[in-house]
Amino acid sequence: MEIDSSDYRVKPGEKVKLHKRATLTNPCYHSKEDYDDILRSHIQEMSSQQSLLYAHGRYSILLIIQAMDAGGKDSAIKHVMSGINPQGCRVSSFKQPSSEELEHDFLWRSALQLPERGMIGIFNRSYYEEVLIVRVHPEILVRQGLPVELLDESKIWDGRFESILDFEAHLHRSGTRIIKVYLHLSQEEQTKRFISRIDDPEKNWKFSQDDIEERKLWKYYRKAYEACLSATSTKNAPWFIIPADDKMNARLILSKIILDNFKSLKMNYPEPTHSRQKELNAIRAELLK
Repeated sequence: MEIDSSDYRVKPGEKVKLHKRATLTNPCYHSKEDYDDILRSHIQEMSSQQSLLYAHGRYSILLIIQAMDAGGKDSAIKHVMSGINPQGCRVSSFKQPSSEELEHDFLWRSALQLPERGMIGIFNRSYYEEVLIVRVHPEILVRQGLPVELLDESKIWDGRFESILDFEAHLHRSGTRIIKVYLHLSQEEQTKRFISRIDDPEKNWKFSQDDIEERKLWKYYRKAYEACLSATSTKNAPWFIIPADDKMNARLILSKIILDNFKSLKMNYPEPTHSRQKELNAIRAELLK
């Protein structure tokens, strides 16, 4: 099945209802061997595009990946970006804010991790946690040291959406191209993956009682995601909702979305000036002596 990135894009102004979005679709591959071939092809193309991105030097790529627990963020990054030159890519994971980070605005720590031109930045979770987990756990707001008059929950989320939109518009104007991905997992599949983690000695260290407590808030997280995806998908920084119950299928879709974004940039390798070409020819002649 040919992968069309637009099938997963959230249109600007669209009111997202996640129960209407599939978590499992017909696979884009026919067998494990076919999956390996397709992913390998995508990775090779991405590697070439990464080299071009660096040489062109006018754009950066920021990939933001969000998901519920066990949604497959880590494995997607591991498999899809396996052929990327690590010198040109940085992965940032955002955990609980430090005391220093809490002294700044909610976008500050993310701004510090933004990729330079020619580079790829990957946010494993991101500033969007500030309108997701913080919305589900409003008690976190109290610890953020905000002025009391700004803690009105009827206004704060729309205000943060506005700040995010302004931030992303600024990044786009500065040459950063943003790809935002939500790995859409079903609660049933999350159950299977949690049990698999518990049963696997190499993975059960990743599991805790906190995961179960957060799972109890599934419907609240879903509402928070629906509000977020609806409010912040724009023409220049769209969200893509990828069915994630099939990890291999999700990786193929993600890699195709990344490739399509690379190719939309119409980059090229710098052409040497006449004087530079003359210099290179002279050096070449010297080397051949």
